Amino acid sequence: MSHKTENSTKEAAGLGRRRFLNSAALAGLTVGVAACNDKPAAAPAASGAAAPAPAPAAAASAAGANIHLKPGELDTYYGIWSGGHTGDMRILGLPSGREIHRVPCFVPDALVGWGITNESKAVMGTKADGSLKYTVADTHHTHASYKDGNYDGRYAWINDKINSRIARVRLDYFVCDKITELPNVQGFHGIFPDKADPVDPAINYTTRVFCGGEFAIPLPNNGQDINNPEKYRSMFTCVDAESMEVRWQVLIDGNCDLTATSYDGKLAATNQYNVENGIHYEDMMSAERDACLFFNIARIEEAVKAGKFKTIGSSKVPVVDGTRESNADPKTALTAYVSVPKNPHGVNASPDAKYFICAGKLSPTATVIELAKVLDWFDGKMEKLDDAIVAEVEIGLGPLHTAFDGRGNAYTTLFLDSQVVKWNVDAAIKFHAGDKNAKYVVDRLDVHYQPGHINASQSETRAADGKFLAVGCKFSKDRFLPVGPLHPENEQIIDISGEKMVLLADHPVRGEPHDFIIFKRDLLKPKQVYSHDDFPLAITDPKESGVTRNGKKVTVKITSQAPAFSLREFTLKKGDEVTLILTNLDKIEDLTHGFAIPNYNVNFIVNPLETKSVTFIADKPGVFWCYCTHFCHALHLEMRTRMIVEP
Repeated sequence: MSHKTENSTKEAAGLGRRRFLNSAALAGLTVGVAACNDKPAAAPAASGAAAPAPAPAAAASAAGANIHLKPGELDTYYGIWSGGHTGDMRILGLPSGREIHRVPCFVPDALVGWGITNESKAVMGTKADGSLKYTVADTHHTHASYKDGNYDGRYAWINDKINSRIARVRLDYFVCDKITELPNVQGFHGIFPDKADPVDPAINYTTRVFCGGEFAIPLPNNGQDINNPEKYRSMFTCVDAESMEVRWQVLIDGNCDLTATSYDGKLAATNQYNVENGIHYEDMMSAERDACLFFNIARIEEAVKAGKFKTIGSSKVPVVDGTRESNADPKTALTAYVSVPKNPHGVNASPDAKYFICAGKLSPTATVIELAKVLDWFDGKMEKLDDAIVAEVEIGLGPLHTAFDGRGNAYTTLFLDSQVVKWNVDAAIKFHAGDKNAKYVVDRLDVHYQPGHINASQSETRAADGKFLAVGCKFSKDRFLPVGPLHPENEQIIDISGEKMVLLADHPVRGEPHDFIIFKRDLLKPKQVYSHDDFPLAITDPKESGVTRNGKKVTVKITSQAPAFSLREFTLKKGDEVTLILTNLDKIEDLTHGFAIPNYNVNFIVNPLETKSVTFIADKPGVFWCYCTHFCHALHLEMRTRMIVEP
């Protein structure tokens, strides 16, 4: 076979595979696509055009993007990823893509003892008997706190879609310190912190976190009206960033998907893929256009302050009316429904603070909404709300999420095309306004395969730097060694520093992560050793170790200091309710100890100067060697203590 024929055969095979993937993905959307009658003007670079050939390795080198760091070399960016079904938050270094840490949030974690220790149970929430209220979760979206339009390193938040919970992670220690369950909500999906106060310019940092409820339910959801879909509603929720208490909720028409916030704090928004409020699959795709729903934050809080709200069921959270019927007058409206092509997925704020962009999903379009015009409508200066749409252009099949490079370009994932498309926002606006010579599509890159979430370095801040792009691909297919029926997902790193995108690396990940953010490492100053005073139960001296008894309730105080525990043994009686308190008195960075009790389902770690406690019933008599589970010293294996339980 000639070289030319061989290459042609490979290209044909690749094209056939691509067509197969598109067909397979499209099959699940037959109903929606068939119902989609939106026919935007064709883009100058047609979405069906063949993608550019993958750049050779030399191109990646020329781009100056060396992701293979030398031993001991640190990444230049942090990445905060959702963990998906594992219910945690993943911490990566970029551009290498190395996973550095996992922060347990909603689901028990055997390494650190999350869900085992009393402190973690207090954060996670328990039933009356002390057992965990929930042991499963589904984390999708994670975002961090802002100051002056950039990340400030205080907090990150992450959602649990299954049980409608929001968790906060302290970024000084990378630990989850609070979890709130949202009332009146199912399918809590989109999440985004505000970036400033809508009224007070001195508050130029995050004080609120907005949460979108995806699934409509009867309100209250107490078994009444279950067969009356007209009574089903979704909620948009505001959570206080510091107290983590729910401030207020907005009752809306349709549902919430993802969430975005403006840089001036005045607007929040959610894209809606079910304005029909359908309860069956087919019903959710019957409308030709859905919406990007805007919330006027100052007006909502004025309404709450004035007592113009109701409460639902046992919840005391103020609920204001954000339905279309109640918000027809722009000058008093709390909400505004901008129409967008059907079933959009994703709304993202551009770093120049001018636009929100909705990706079409069932429409091959991206809709650019100018925020100043939305505010003009609220002020009664613009008659038609949809005049806030300054561009609605075709970019490819299955657009989902959008990132930015800070140079005026947007990058949108195309699920059905298995591509990322780079397009220029200003050129798209010109094209939409009638300039058919405006070339808004800049580049296309094949990814592997069916991409969903996307983000770029500093993309969702004023400091977007256009260096690296990460893409979460839902299918990995043949990209990694086979490991049975369950495939990993594929997260790919792309260099976007030049005019052309360059694919740099594949990374297999356990399913199913979703959203993520990427920011410069100098924005974060994590502490490597705890402060002893952070823990009310902290033991300051090994001499305080011992066993105290109050009837059947026993407290055991013990310290760890490599390579020994302060107590060589301690004695209990069968039936005792035991609370064991352990303080790690080592002050050296990276000197962590573990504590496991065989047959008692206890294992947890204590980092330098950290204190944790566990409570259990000593219901099994005998000798139980408690040992350090985290390697700490050359005499690590000797680091043990005897727990003696007398009959």
